[in-house]
Amino acid sequence: MGVSNFDLEAAIASLAEREPARWQRDACGITRMETPIPALVDREAHSPECSRHRILLIGGFSGEQLDVDLALSAATLLGASPDIALSLIPCANPDGLRLGVGPDNGSGGNPSLGYPPDGGFYDDERDPESRYLWRWVGFLAPDLVIEVCHGAAEGWESTESTTGIGLALSAGVLGPSDSMLAALATGAPSGLAPIPGLRLTATDDSLEGPIAAFVAELAKRPLPSPSPARKELDARRSRSPLDVAELMASQYGYSLDPVVYTQGVAISGRLRVAELTGSVENTSADVVAAMEPLLQAQDGIVADGAGGSALAGLVWCDELSRATGDARYSDGLIATADRFRDVSGDLPPAPCDPDYRTEDMFFAAAILGRAFALTNDMAYIDILTKFLLDAKVQQSNGLFWHARSVPYFWGRGNTFAALGFTEALTYVPEDHPDRAELLAIHVRHLDALAACQRPSGMLMEVLDAPGSYQEHTATGMFGYAVARGLRLGWLDDRHRPLPDLAWRGVSERISLDGGLVDGCTSTGPQPDLRAYLDRKAEFGRDDRTGALALWFAVEMERLLRA
Repeated sequence: MGVSNFDLEAAIASLAEREPARWQRDACGITRMETPIPALVDREAHSPECSRHRILLIGGFSGEQLDVDLALSAATLLGASPDIALSLIPCANPDGLRLGVGPDNGSGGNPSLGYPPDGGFYDDERDPESRYLWRWVGFLAPDLVIEVCHGAAEGWESTESTTGIGLALSAGVLGPSDSMLAALATGAPSGLAPIPGLRLTATDDSLEGPIAAFVAELAKRPLPSPSPARKELDARRSRSPLDVAELMASQYGYSLDPVVYTQGVAISGRLRVAELTGSVENTSADVVAAMEPLLQAQDGIVADGAGGSALAGLVWCDELSRATGDARYSDGLIATADRFRDVSGDLPPAPCDPDYRTEDMFFAAAILGRAFALTNDMAYIDILTKFLLDAKVQQSNGLFWHARSVPYFWGRGNTFAALGFTEALTYVPEDHPDRAELLAIHVRHLDALAACQRPSGMLMEVLDAPGSYQEHTATGMFGYAVARGLRLGWLDDRHRPLPDLAWRGVSERISLDGGLVDGCTSTGPQPDLRAYLDRKAEFGRDDRTGALALWFAVEMERLLRA
């Protein structure tokens, strides 16, 4: 077949430019060759208030030009209906199309089969497309997925051929069982619920008739006609931030083993939930019982020479002292903050990486800011502001490299920085000479992050890699940073939609029993872009993702009450 000269990007851009009020550009995955899988998303596709039929049209699993052309033509026809909120993936196999090897993807995989994908989220070396598509389609949660395939044997196939619209269209039974459409229609895809599907086989010349018949049948049905997956997301979204905070607090924050920020943030989150619910006495007594053995340890809670990640494990200490009146906890935090006093020349404080890693911005700010609040010792603030201003890892686009020698825009790395500046601004006095510069850097950074926010509300694993997976922790930390800034007054109304959008995405990815979706595993500086793209995405229980989701939920509740 040979390498294709078809410009998929130009075709997508043309459609988007033709109807900018309807469509947003997106990418629903990234191939092993680091090619984005482009998508157009209706502006109401993620909205719970959408009163139209939400339909996803998908083509090009085969990597064949004829299938892609058919999908583009079908999008024009379906998009003409005012009752349809149409989203589009015209080519699910862009490398197969480009290389002319479809249905193979050029990496030894076949994105048309193998659903539901098992393992390898998202680092599968042969077939990452199926992993990305599966998760993205699931959380788009359309009411119906329509696949179009070029072929002379015109007709419909349906996952519900004996009921509903499939019956009305005289559809055959859709197969094979490991196709995306067949797999979406069964079980609980991505922990959600089924999504029905149709497949249309046609040619360009025969496409208009079956599309018109489908639109006519759809018009007979109530608006909207939500899929089970959409209903599940509606149920998740219906919970208040406090509902979610209480759910997270029932599962996280019961241990400080190991002593690390993921545990400390969760303990802090439990204490914050208790303040909101009026249960401080009971919760603090429970935390005291868990922490007392650590206080009695001969070597202290945090080992000598521990890095910032461990030191930030004590982020709850000021809150517990305030709740109990026991100064031992605040004293422990102050002693921990004193470890940051070891500053040599132009290097950051000793617990921090000399390469100025973004995670240290949060670790340092969380401890030093609280120590200042407890002691009024300006030295803590001066150490903190100097570290943040000396880092100089913010780039011309407003985003942060992971570290000075690590030139990658890792999602959580960026939101570690956003969280660090947020913690700093919470404590740095209004009249401090460095506050204005800190705030300017922070606002510029948040604006850059806002530009990366996907239609779902989520941030990506790698912010400048379209189609990299939609990552839970980065989104929660970004939402927290904006919500805190709005509540305390250093951000203005133009930022107000951002945490709401982030909350929608995050809350959708917290199941009714507390399961979590796609939180990046522990990640230090990586050698290349591929290593960041391949970081494991946790699914289910995860201390890091759960703790940060808890903080975000509390901050959203506080913002709503402000």
